[in-house]
Amino acid sequence: MGKVYLVGAGPGDPELITLKAIKSIQLADMILYDRLVNKELLSYAKKGADLIYCGKLPNYHTMKQETIHHFLIRYAKSGKVVTRLKGGDPFVFGRGGEEAEALAKQNIPFEIVPGITSGIAAATYAGIPVTHREASSSVAFVTGHHKNNKQEDEKWESLAKGIDTLAIYMGVSNLPYIREQLLKYGKSKQTPVALVHWGTTEGQKTVTGTLSTIVDVVNEEKIKNPSMIIIGEVVHYREKIKWFEKTIENNTIISEAL
Repeated sequence: MGKVYLVGAGPGDPELITLKAIKSIQLADMILYDRLVNKELLSYAKKGADLIYCGKLPNYHTMKQETIHHFLIRYAKSGKVVTRLKGGDPFVFGRGGEEAEALAKQNIPFEIVPGITSGIAAATYAGIPVTHREASSSVAFVTGHHKNNKQEDEKWESLAKGIDTLAIYMGVSNLPYIREQLLKYGKSKQTPVALVHWGTTEGQKTVTGTLSTIVDVVNEEKIKNPSMIIIGEVVHYREKIKWFEKTIENNTIISEAL
């Protein structure tokens, strides 16, 4: 019997991966990696390791989730060390829970290695603290996919009325719906909103607006996925503490300074 590592690769900047995650890559006989994993991280793989791409695009799955489960189980049972490498954190909209369940059902040994999720990292790199003593004491991680049913409406009502900061994943295409729901349940039209495209990478682009203007801003700036949507008063702090753009402009990123 082999072993499976379910690993968070972080949000895009390869230097934000953990030491434990790097070790799991180095140990692997086989690595199954997703679309948003920085390919530089695959350089840690040992010679001869098999690299299998199983990334997903919006509305298009390169590999079905059941097929991924099959590979993890099959190769672990053949005695291999398998690393399942996911962008962000495996348990934050990464289907890591489903994969862990499938492995547990087959009595296959596994470890879960947390990663920095983009809901925190993209906001941080845009200069937006998701919590702040003067502006936000609660934050929710939310999927931007929507279903037209009563339960979905109740979810948005709770988010609009009870949470200070919303970090919304995979929500660009549904932004008009998200705005509609938040306004419907009492959020002010002046609530600040930011979208962070390709957060933590040199291609990062951040746009801001309010619930009343953000859809037009996103259309004008042609913002697409992958992007994080941050909604709440904390977005105001970006103008004071945005830092990543300055490090790029001044060429003072930590790795280069060292």
